Amino acid sequence: MEFFKIRRDIPFMRHALVLNVISFVTFALAVFFLVTRGLHLSVEFTGGTVIEVAYSQAADLPQIRGTVEKLGYEDVQVQNFGTSRDVIIRLPVQKDQTSAQQSQQVLQALEAANPDVTMRRTEFVGPQVGQELAVGGLWALASVIAGIMIYLAIRFEWKYAVSGIIANLHDVVIIMGFFAFFQWEFSLSVLAGVLAVLGYSVNESVVIFDRIREAFRRYRKMTTVEVINHAITANISRTIITHASTQAMVLSMLLFGGPTLHNFALALTIGICFGIYSSVFVAAAIAMWLNAKREDLVKGGGARKEHDPANPNAGAVV
Repeated sequence: MEFFKIRRDIPFMRHALVLNVISFVTFALAVFFLVTRGLHLSVEFTGGTVIEVAYSQAADLPQIRGTVEKLGYEDVQVQNFGTSRDVIIRLPVQKDQTSAQQSQQVLQALEAANPDVTMRRTEFVGPQVGQELAVGGLWALASVIAGIMIYLAIRFEWKYAVSGIIANLHDVVIIMGFFAFFQWEFSLSVLAGVLAVLGYSVNESVVIFDRIREAFRRYRKMTTVEVINHAITANISRTIITHASTQAMVLSMLLFGGPTLHNFALALTIGICFGIYSSVFVAAAIAMWLNAKREDLVKGGGARKEHDPANPNAGAVV
């Protein structure tokens, strides 16, 4: 399936240096904000009070969230748990209040707004638990990165593994840089979005690397730069279809998913935009600068045909 055909290859690599300088500056700013401002961690990481309440009918989450926020709490997480009548409320730690005092205060406010509410349970999630979640999240991120590097090295060659992982880490750091700069809440759902972006971005890189390998096998007289330009151009139609459909779904979550899904969808939106950019202009350019060549991917292979613009099969067709 394709929306259009491009008969002439677009010289993407001609602008690789400028685009990667922009990418490096963005990456450096993200690191700067992460170091100076840090991430605004959610209750799962910092600890806090978890309250579970139940209603006889479907709960009005915006009303509940507004009631709790009027008590002076920020970054309150309110979401359904199990059914639309069961609600979990996560409150950050308050220095001058115990967990029991927080629970009682919140319950009184909820009863004043709607008497049809019952306290199911309340518990304190200590900072130790939050630290374990943070460490577990970092281990998950490290495992994904290591797995991607091993996969790319086995499927392609170490030059492509290095360029691919740099491009993917570029996406992750920039996402976290946005959250640090704007001080958006970084929760477990956002971490899940970051991990999803890693897999999403590496998929795009693998598709482009596959096209590069195919072009090396098919067009013997092409230089490395021409092969990369041809591979990226040939992939444009697929890229537009894939990313547009994915972004449409993510955008619906961002606009209509409510506060629970907002930051998760925000992380995916940033990751998808920069994932396209990094796969095309970062991963491919780094592979080119690492002197990737035909012999890296084609073992003892000769060319089957030369590039023929008149041949539909030689054009940029997805």
